Amino acid sequence: YSQSKPITGAAIMMLFEEGKFLMTDPISKYLPEFTDMEVYVGEDKGNIQTEPADSQITIQQLTSHTSGLTYSFMPDPVGAMYMKEEMERGLGNSPSEEGEFFISKPNNPPFRGLKEWSETLAKLPLIAHPGTLWNYSVGMDVLGRLIEVISGKSFGEFLEEKIFNPLGMEDTGFHVPEEKVKRFAANYVPMPKGMSLMDDPEKSGYLSPPQLESGGGGLVSTVGDYLKFAQMLLNKGEFEGNRYLGKKTVEFMTADHMDSESADEGLTSLFNMLGSGYRVKGMGFGVTGSVVVNPALAALPVSEGVYSWGGAASTHFWIDHKEDLLGIVHTQLLPDGTYPVRELMQLTTYQALIG
Repeated sequence: YSQSKPITGAAIMMLFEEGKFLMTDPISKYLPEFTDMEVYVGEDKGNIQTEPADSQITIQQLTSHTSGLTYSFMPDPVGAMYMKEEMERGLGNSPSEEGEFFISKPNNPPFRGLKEWSETLAKLPLIAHPGTLWNYSVGMDVLGRLIEVISGKSFGEFLEEKIFNPLGMEDTGFHVPEEKVKRFAANYVPMPKGMSLMDDPEKSGYLSPPQLESGGGGLVSTVGDYLKFAQMLLNKGEFEGNRYLGKKTVEFMTADHMDSESADEGLTSLFNMLGSGYRVKGMGFGVTGSVVVNPALAALPVSEGVYSWGGAASTHFWIDHKEDLLGIVHTQLLPDGTYPVRELMQLTTYQALIG
């Protein structure tokens, strides 16, 4: 699920290091369908009212969820338009059973690739003017399409060649091969009468390659594989003697890129939508991951600058450069935040640091 996002972030930063683009470049330079975006302002007698966006979406805004895009499951009017258009059909892999956290099964065939998906997305309005609001979105999936255009390879091919194969992430990809199905974990949703099976590993959508390779939530992996990726970030771009990203690039990736109050409001809205009811403070956002700006306000016994993100099945990882520490928590419970696993894991980890 969404722990795919930091991997997508590392991939786009590899192209950034090669000088393929500037973070301030408008995405329309590479994806012309985003040239003349409209912004939702309201409705009049059932008719959608929009106005021209006052600026172009930049690549940096895509990486930090400040592009004005949204998700179909977000509780906003544009999210409802995404739902109606079925923007997530074919995007990654849906679980084998429907649940309240996921969109219903689509009525239309999947998009034929990220190109068709991106062109359809660009016809829908933004929820806010670019750069003015932190809003959880499909921006990381647009990054996947951007990587295709800039690199000349499919998104999956780029990840295989630049990240998975070099790091030895043998169990990471957009689907689970037949020979590995016996190791594929089921996902559950807690219900009043017990656990309800949400994604049966023998029937899962992850058993076959998806129509669209989702940089925002389509990858499947293991703790061991993700540990290699996280260790590379903790080492500021190096793993087992090989360099994948420059030191300053990782520092840039894991720094706060925005006004933290805006991130607090957006993250609070996201977590409340997921049912946690948690008021977020002291947080910022970097390239495809959150950043602790003020540990005291965040009510977390961690270092300033801790970079992290998680996924829908209550998974989480973080890296702490000041303590030379990383943590990974993987569960099988949907939706995210069902239990305070992340907070408890961090608490028990940091209270053990004595010197």
